[in-house]
Amino acid sequence: MKMVIAVVQDKDSGRLSQVLVKNGFRATKLASTGGFLRAGNTTFLIGTNDESVPEVIELIQQSCKSRKQMVTPVSPLGNAVDSFMPYPLEVQVGGAAVFVLDVEHFHSF
Repeated sequence: MKMVIAVVQDKDSGRLSQVLVKNGFRATKLASTGGFLRAGNTTFLIGTNDESVPEVIELIQQSCKSRKQMVTPVSPLGNAVDSFMPYPLEVQVGGAAVFVLDVEHFHSF
């Protein structure tokens, strides 16, 4: 058994949730926040058998697209605040960060 952990942008979470259910996968959704952009994310916990991991990853890849977005950097803390000039930057956001872990035990009560 495997635990697939997928951290996706909030914009993609609804689509991914629907696709997982449609294909017979159950998932737990957790609200999370990214450290770099401090933007909302959704973390999916998906328990599945070893053979289904490639299908789950494919569904995540199809549902979560990366996109470019203009962001204004957050000012640094400390003495350098006066010299900090917050110019908007174009960064790539979205997509998914996916982790696959072995599950030693699973219990349902």
